[in-house]
Amino acid sequence: MIKTILGFLLIFQVALLADFKDVDVDDLSKLMQKNVPVIDIRTPSEWKQTGVIKGAKKIMFFDERGRYDIDKWMSQFSKVVKDKNQPFVLVCRTASRTKMVGRFLSQQMGYKNVLELKGGITNWLRHNKEVVK
Repeated sequence: MIKTILGFLLIFQVALLADFKDVDVDDLSKLMQKNVPVIDIRTPSEWKQTGVIKGAKKIMFFDERGRYDIDKWMSQFSKVVKDKNQPFVLVCRTASRTKMVGRFLSQQMGYKNVLELKGGITNWLRHNKEVVK
């Protein structure tokens, strides 16, 4: 329990200190045409509820109770993003979780091209962009 709390505080602290780039819906569409990986970090119930951006990799970070396993997540993530210089885009519901995870990846893990979808899947859907269920 203490380890979980300390881990969350570390991620939260990183979120306050770090900076990375957000991309709008049109930019994401262009990046996807260039095969830049899109990683949806939401939960399975969220994927089912709204659908997922076509081609996005589903790698849940926080479960429904807010728990996470960084080692497990990094193991899955590193199969998609194989190089710390490779650009990738993180997606969640509204871009709150991606800010925490993205800043953790850029500040603590050394990834250089961390991007997030501005406004998350909610913004994507607001622009009538395609999702798959």
